[in-house]
Amino acid sequence: MKKVLLPLIMVLVLATIPFVGVTYGKLDYLFAVIIPYASVAILLLGFLYRMVDWLRRPVPFRIPTTCGQEKSLDWIKDNPIESPSNPFMAAVRVLSEVLLFRSLFRNTKAELHGGSRLAYGSHKWLWLGGLAFHWSLLIIVIRHARFFFDTMPFPIELIDDLDRFLDVTVPALYLTDGVALAAVTFLFLRRLQDEKLRLISLATDYFPLLLIATIAVLGVSMRYVTKVDIMPIKALALGLASFSLDAPQPIAALFYVHLFLVCVLFCYVPFSKLMHMGGIFLSPTRNLPNNSRAKRHVNPWNPDIKFRTYAEYEDDYREKMKKAGIPVEKQ
Repeated sequence: MKKVLLPLIMVLVLATIPFVGVTYGKLDYLFAVIIPYASVAILLLGFLYRMVDWLRRPVPFRIPTTCGQEKSLDWIKDNPIESPSNPFMAAVRVLSEVLLFRSLFRNTKAELHGGSRLAYGSHKWLWLGGLAFHWSLLIIVIRHARFFFDTMPFPIELIDDLDRFLDVTVPALYLTDGVALAAVTFLFLRRLQDEKLRLISLATDYFPLLLIATIAVLGVSMRYVTKVDIMPIKALALGLASFSLDAPQPIAALFYVHLFLVCVLFCYVPFSKLMHMGGIFLSPTRNLPNNSRAKRHVNPWNPDIKFRTYAEYEDDYREKMKKAGIPVEKQ
């Protein structure tokens, strides 16, 4: 329970800081302007540093994971996605992982039945929960981009309309709000329910889930329950987008809690496992073509070695070889 309680307390403490600071300390400018700019700078610089650091790491060998036939002879049918033979198919494979979680879709679970009998079964709920979680968060982020434009761009407007097409509440219900909360709850409870997963999970695995869940709950609360005035928030977002340093208009403290936790998430990304959002594109097990049969790959770390031919060896030891009765090519 310590692994869960510690990140939960951390999230609650972080949520209390802006509430107290804005309500009693009148630190609106700090939480509305200074901290958002600083968090975005940390996110961009940290993300760039990690990506450049990974790009500088040499990958001397072809180490793609494969589960399909490699391209070889013309009459042998290959699997171009599971075992890509060129950079284009490797890129298709990476995009299929990023957009559809193909590897997670094929994930299986192993359980013991009847004592020592090991049985394998489908594990599609994890794939569905992960897919719903990531896609709903992406759509929510795209929707929030409307705050930074005077007039909503057509792609964002289209996504916004599709997300609330049910239009069953006032204000309109966004489907991704419910999907995101359901998905993050599933991923959190899965770590608690599965004994093996609970054993290997760390506090750093629970913290981002609790942080994202709190951000989502606050966002839903501001839209459907407390109904925070959107106009000063829009003015603040436009000011931030135009690099304005003007003081914000009065906004409810709940919004500052929501904004501060988003800033904490921004700062947390470059130093955590959440960097997998960039690292997946640089993973050599995914982005390398499996073309070891068609092309020779030389390790650049290998030192230059001077080789001796057999003729040179025989010239040095011919007399000794004759005395030992070893046949030689030259007499």
